Amino acid sequence: MARKFIVEADGGSRGNPGPAGYGAVVLDPATGEALAEAAEYIGTATNNVAEYKGLLAGLRAAYALDPQARIHVRMDSKLVVEQMSGRWKIKHPDMKPLAAEARTVFPPDQVTYEWIPREKNKHADRLANEAMDAGKNGKQWEPRDSRAALDTGAATATAPARSAAARAADEAAETAAAPPLGWGPPDLGAPATFVLLRHGETALTPEKRFSGSGGGDPELSAAGRRQAEATAAALAARGTVQAIVSSPLLRCRQTAEAVAARLGLEVRIDDGLREADFGAWEGLTFAEVRERFPDDLDAWLASAKAVPTGGGESFAAVARRVAVTRDKLIARYAGRTVLVVTHVTPVKTLVRLALGAPPESLFRMELSAASLSAVAYYADGNASLRLLNDTSHLR
Repeated sequence: MARKFIVEADGGSRGNPGPAGYGAVVLDPATGEALAEAAEYIGTATNNVAEYKGLLAGLRAAYALDPQARIHVRMDSKLVVEQMSGRWKIKHPDMKPLAAEARTVFPPDQVTYEWIPREKNKHADRLANEAMDAGKNGKQWEPRDSRAALDTGAATATAPARSAAARAADEAAETAAAPPLGWGPPDLGAPATFVLLRHGETALTPEKRFSGSGGGDPELSAAGRRQAEATAAALAARGTVQAIVSSPLLRCRQTAEAVAARLGLEVRIDDGLREADFGAWEGLTFAEVRERFPDDLDAWLASAKAVPTGGGESFAAVARRVAVTRDKLIARYAGRTVLVVTHVTPVKTLVRLALGAPPESLFRMELSAASLSAVAYYADGNASLRLLNDTSHLR
């Protein structure tokens, strides 16, 4: 029998548009226990966009827990509930791609929607306000013990994301003049394009040892430094990269800095791009893991929710983290080309999500050191894989 989750989500904007953020929580319907939380400051946006971002985050958090689960979404945005239920049309161009993407997380028949009064949505509202407060101070939202927060009344400690009157005005503006049925002319604009660069070799790479974010932080080997320089030369010749974002791990930073030096750009670090944590498998070969932890390895190969021995990170958890980072970068680099310097698992995850492929597809992709892949993200929510594992610049 399929599991059931309740997703409560909220979003707000202090200015509409103004500084905005979202919050979402996944609840066990039997116990009310918070199984997962998500929140993020998203910069300047409207209330309605923040609400949709909160919905997306909540659905993704539930999917990471169980892709087969049945989901009941509860929100105090009548606009989002009615539009996602199919009773109201979506006319605003900022919300169409968000709604379309929300419908792809789970099959539509697995998700139901319910409007609830704002006073019954305090948990998600608190998270949204925490994210906005953190963003105001130049920080990222960090999770805390949700039960302790609720016990101390923290759900109502911050200013409300927006008033009921403001929300009603938003919804009225959205539904006042629904467009006629039929196809309209496409106006997608230039996509946000991620050029995905796996870092150059380290001493562990040729030996095919597990090297994630839970072990050491190896530097590039001499071969890896040559690969980084060759990649930098190739990207400089193409002249299309406009920004660079990197995983915080040393091998990625060194690779990114080699390219940045050629292109005259700065490297921005994003923790969401780090490699998976492989727990007790860090530094071991696949054969060594098979010999020492055969049952755990079999479970890991069979399920995206399985965790490596010793408390590493599941592929489902990585997918959730990477999807949040992807959305943030798409918003930041809309219409631009950004070099994303990261690791095997994040690159494969971005490709998998772009294709709508199942988690087991991660084991069916080859990704060489210093290889280039590319994904374009359009305003209607669609993604297009343009390149995978290109190593021609290394030959």
